[in-house]
Amino acid sequence: MLEPPTLLDVIDARRRITPYIHRTPIRQYPALGRLIGPGTELWVKHENQQILGSFKPRGGVNLVSQLDPDELARGLVSASTGNHGQSVAFAGATFGAAVTVVVPERANPGKLQSMKDLGATIIQHGEVFDESHDFSLQLAAEQGMRHVHSANEPMLIAGVGTYSLEIFEDLSDIDVLIVPVGAGSGCSGAAIVTAGLSPSTELIAVQAEAAPSVFRSWEGNSLVEAPMATAAEGLATSHSYELPVGILREHVRSFVLVSEDEIRAAIVHYLEHARSLVEGAGAVSLAAAIKLRDRLTGKRVVVVASGGNLSMAHLREALAG
Repeated sequence: MLEPPTLLDVIDARRRITPYIHRTPIRQYPALGRLIGPGTELWVKHENQQILGSFKPRGGVNLVSQLDPDELARGLVSASTGNHGQSVAFAGATFGAAVTVVVPERANPGKLQSMKDLGATIIQHGEVFDESHDFSLQLAAEQGMRHVHSANEPMLIAGVGTYSLEIFEDLSDIDVLIVPVGAGSGCSGAAIVTAGLSPSTELIAVQAEAAPSVFRSWEGNSLVEAPMATAAEGLATSHSYELPVGILREHVRSFVLVSEDEIRAAIVHYLEHARSLVEGAGAVSLAAAIKLRDRLTGKRVVVVASGGNLSMAHLREALAG
């Protein structure tokens, strides 16, 4: 059984990744607060402004920087819809490891090009992430590469937890922190940091209604496979994983699902009111805040914009809606 990282692991990860990762801003937007209700302070943690447009490199750098020379020499393989793959590709290029990323056939073309530009070998396999993931495990077994899982990696979770350290260092007296959930690494890191630094802050996890596997697993006693039909590729998995689900069960008391229409509306709200481009997976936290506005009115709320790698096709869909 994998041991979850601790707050000290997150603090240690911050020291390790600082030379390679940006400290991202946290900003208040009164116009977004008005979408919630009178007196609401709505703050955005802009991980969409992180290197490669996503929070994921925090985890990739922390993990790959600690691999031994043999693992680096054997090369790394992973599966991704895009942002995790960029993270592993960046970390591999930084620390001298060849990287192969397996992606779904219809992956975001901008994310694909970014991985190629970072030197990764790209294999398009499967209609959905879960088929890509299975194939990446097969490649790891056949070719002896070190498999880098997108969620079941304690060092990865410790790395992505560093954005939550920054949140609580930069802003005090936070009533509510809302964090997206795909496979769950980012929210797991946030859960560990919130429990250690600000236990009075309510942590709300949010997932797409069209990909609710982690939510179903969190509310039950076993890992649940659920139908997946979301357009937000960062959330597009039908499976959940033991390590992050265990952390979320321990620390998260509120979990909400948002619709595809609510996600697209949140993308437009970010453009209109924050002049910021946020992809669907990053927009779900704002969508959840709007959905829960009756209980959040008048509070200091932080939403995590976890990524900004929105395809042109998805941007057009959001604007059309």
